[in-house]
Amino acid sequence: MQDSRINYHTARYLISAAKLSQCPADSGAEVAFAGRSNAGKSSAINALTQQSKLARTSKTPGRTQLLNFFSLKQEDCRLVDLPGYGYAKVPVAMKLDWQAHISDYLAERQCLKGLVLVMDIRHPLTEYDQVLIDWCANAQLPLHVLLTKADKLSRGPATQTLNQVRKELSQRLGELGSAQIFSASKKTGVDQLSHRLDTWLLGPLQEEDEQQDA
Repeated sequence: MQDSRINYHTARYLISAAKLSQCPADSGAEVAFAGRSNAGKSSAINALTQQSKLARTSKTPGRTQLLNFFSLKQEDCRLVDLPGYGYAKVPVAMKLDWQAHISDYLAERQCLKGLVLVMDIRHPLTEYDQVLIDWCANAQLPLHVLLTKADKLSRGPATQTLNQVRKELSQRLGELGSAQIFSASKKTGVDQLSHRLDTWLLGPLQEEDEQQDA
């Protein structure tokens, strides 16, 4: 496999936004990460960027309430950590407020090239996961599912869950949907994720490059 074209370890914190109007200029290319508060979203971003504290992790899921932007060395490319959702101990009003931020961002952000949806492999396709899948299908936005905490399952059940999620995405998103197994602690799937993001942020490899890879 060819090395990733973006050095994700160059990611640096850029800005946090409480609402769409506070986001950076809507230019260049962005990839956003979304997911249930305890699904391992921050850990996945940290594993991708090889930085243990870039995206804040907490023993209290749901603590991050802002849209956090990280700039990459490549010109005008960014990663975005969206507020987590669905944590039972978070007040309902706060949940609705977070969901409004996510909805506005997804609906209005023109530079958004794809959404990474983080799911705990032991609890995939929750109700709000389904909402985001349907949203991406309606908006024709590419969606890549990270089935995190794969080290918590043996290979057989993990593969079975992956196949189930891929089937669901194929039915609802067609070629716009994809999924993979991921473990932040074991660094499983980091290369596969980085190549997916490369395609979204920089475009697919040129035909001659693909022939060289074959």
